[in-house]
Amino acid sequence: MAPPILKLDNIFLSFGGTPLLAGADMQVEPGDRICLVGRNGSGKSTLLKIAAGFVEPQSGEVFRHPSATIRYLEQAPDFAGFATVRAYAEAGLGPSDDPYRVTYLLSHLGLTGDEDPKNLSGGEARRAALTRVLAPEPDILLLDEPTNHLDLPTIEWLEGELQKSRSALVVISHDRRFLERVSTATIWLDRGFSRRLDRGFGAFEAWRDEVLEAEEVEQHKLGKAIEREEHWLRYGVTARRKRNMRRLGDLQTMRSQYRGHRGPQGTVLATVTEGQESGKLVIEAERIEKSFGDRQIIAPFSIRVHRGDRIGLVGPNGAGKTTLLQLLTGSLQPDAGTIKLGTNLEIATLDQKREDLDTDDTLANYLTDGRGETLIVNGEQRHVTGYLKDFLFQPEQARTPIRNLSGGERARMMLARMLARPSNLLILDEPTNDLDIETLDLLQEIVAGYAGTVILVSHDRDFLDRTVTSTIAPAVPEAPDGRWIEYAGGYSDMLAQRKGAAAERKKAEKAEPAKQTETASASNAKGKGKLSYKQKFALDNLPLQMAENEKKIAALEEKMADPNLFSRDPNSFNRIAGDLEKLRTDLARMEEEWLELEMLREELEG
Repeated sequence: MAPPILKLDNIFLSFGGTPLLAGADMQVEPGDRICLVGRNGSGKSTLLKIAAGFVEPQSGEVFRHPSATIRYLEQAPDFAGFATVRAYAEAGLGPSDDPYRVTYLLSHLGLTGDEDPKNLSGGEARRAALTRVLAPEPDILLLDEPTNHLDLPTIEWLEGELQKSRSALVVISHDRRFLERVSTATIWLDRGFSRRLDRGFGAFEAWRDEVLEAEEVEQHKLGKAIEREEHWLRYGVTARRKRNMRRLGDLQTMRSQYRGHRGPQGTVLATVTEGQESGKLVIEAERIEKSFGDRQIIAPFSIRVHRGDRIGLVGPNGAGKTTLLQLLTGSLQPDAGTIKLGTNLEIATLDQKREDLDTDDTLANYLTDGRGETLIVNGEQRHVTGYLKDFLFQPEQARTPIRNLSGGERARMMLARMLARPSNLLILDEPTNDLDIETLDLLQEIVAGYAGTVILVSHDRDFLDRTVTSTIAPAVPEAPDGRWIEYAGGYSDMLAQRKGAAAERKKAEKAEPAKQTETASASNAKGKGKLSYKQKFALDNLPLQMAENEKKIAALEEKMADPNLFSRDPNSFNRIAGDLEKLRTDLARMEEEWLELEMLREELEG
């Protein structure tokens, strides 16, 4: 085993009250790929800052190999003192590092380097910070939420970059798919202590559940042992005759352990407040278009959204996801085409633009809109502190200014406000940012079980696969040109359908020489004044084949019209969608072939 290049041993840190870290350990060896997981507020970011040397623990040992280089990606990078992004990125290089590496990373992350750091968006700031920490190719990379504000193409590029990197890695992220692909070990930070699993994140959740179940069994056994000892103390003959001081001491120790036991952090107890039922047709868009200057963001696009649909919007930053969302909800008017909204719509929106929040406002005031101490949730009046407890906030936090909340706490606060509003149409813009895995699970259940309609924008592939029934994406994701396509199913289903369509195009390209030969034969037949036997046979039989295809398509479309098919049997849904796509392609090919032959026949007969 290689010696560690970073080691944290028995780290203790408290800000008053319950310790944040009460004996946490972390050991990093060359080549390690560690994901650091835990509930919001468990101390993950603090432990990473201790490892980077930005925070000092109150006790415990920290060892960093003297020759090891460490780079830390913080959630809010400081650009003060830098005129350009390139200057900021190059400041992270060491004397022997290659400056060309900065150019390479800026190019792949969609930056020129000449941008003014003061004018960067959230996504651009994250890309600049990634360039700075990746460029030196350090011995250890400490990454805190590296995928926040990044689009899917950039996240997938980053996965590949980290997989081929020689740096040891410790990463905090809410993105399940990202963690599964980059990690080979997991450190779980829970109630101030750390546990290590020498397997990637894919094995974590099953292992965590086993640990918690075993802990519950042990706590139950301890309770029973205390009951037996107390019975002996009260009723045992030996106890009345002569007190056994050792047993009394053991009993006191057991009582102390039992009372001092901190169970795992509770789960969010959230339910959505559903409004009146909307009309069956929620949104109908007919050939809508939108341009800004010379750039077309939305080419002619049509869609019908029905009650119960759950639609995901994906694509690179700047492709026009937010614009399309605003058009579909009526908050932005199209340049051409029509948008028709259904009846009885009650819209609840989760907007992740937290810069719009009044950070001086308190949690209670934000949740009640300044209307006192209570709010109505699902038709019942709730006191704001009781409602906050459902989202894992302490009663004293009701008067806390929003500026004092962590990113995860702000995300839970915004989720609490949205779910309290009666709705039948949920609009979720990046809802997964900063939520821990457990709260993400709950949000997934809420979205999947919602009786109304959901339209969401997300870069979280796992969340999309678990929730949506269709996915809207740019026709050309590498270079969006305003054309959008709706695919059946989640993100993985979209990729599979794109792959199938690409395979069909490749097949068609290979068949082109044969088609040219057939055209030449048709020309020869034209010169001779009659169709060949093969052409006559095709002309007579193609209408029968097309009619049979149309029957099959109608039968499959009827099955796809079932709004509960995807949630009930996603495998059948995906299979039917694939079969339907193939039948439609075959029908289009047969129609084109028949039309060419029919035109040739008319020419010859004329």
